[in-house]
Amino acid sequence: MMKSKKIGIIICDRYRNCAGGKCFRAMKNHEGAFSIYDNDTNLELVGYTTCGGCPGGNIEHAPEEMKKNGVEVIHLATGFVVGYPPCPYIDHFKQFIEEKYKIRVVIGTHPIPQKYFSMHTKLKTWNTSEWQNRIKETLSDEKTRLAYD
Repeated sequence: MMKSKKIGIIICDRYRNCAGGKCFRAMKNHEGAFSIYDNDTNLELVGYTTCGGCPGGNIEHAPEEMKKNGVEVIHLATGFVVGYPPCPYIDHFKQFIEEKYKIRVVIGTHPIPQKYFSMHTKLKTWNTSEWQNRIKETLSDEKTRLAYD
C-alpha cells in the first residue's frame, strides 16, 4: 500500500507569477528537497501560495489554511534561496510556522538550477555553514541542476 504525504508550498512573492512547473516536476520525481520522501510515498499538494511579499505577511495566515486542508509538511520554495538576494526572513518563516502551527518546514522544493548555483558560487553567497545547511536539500549534482536551468 502506498503511503501519502500532504504538502504545502510557499513561494517567494517576487516569483508570484511562477506557474510552479519546476516545483511540481520535482515533487512528482522526488527530486531536490522532495528526495527526502521515499519513492513509494505519494506526495499530494494541498496548498500553494506566496509569502505575501517582504517581510512575509502571508506567513502568519497561509499555514493555517493549509493545515485545514491536512498539510503535513510545508516547503519554502527554492526561490527563497536562489533569488538575489536570498530571502533574509527564511529562518524566521521556518521557526514561526513550526512553532505556531506545529507543521514541519523544509527549505527548498526543486533542485537549484545550475545558472543560480554558478552565480551564487561566484558571489560566495552560500559560503557559510548556515547557508550550506539551508541549501542542502536542494543541492543536487550538476546533471540534475542543468536539467532545472
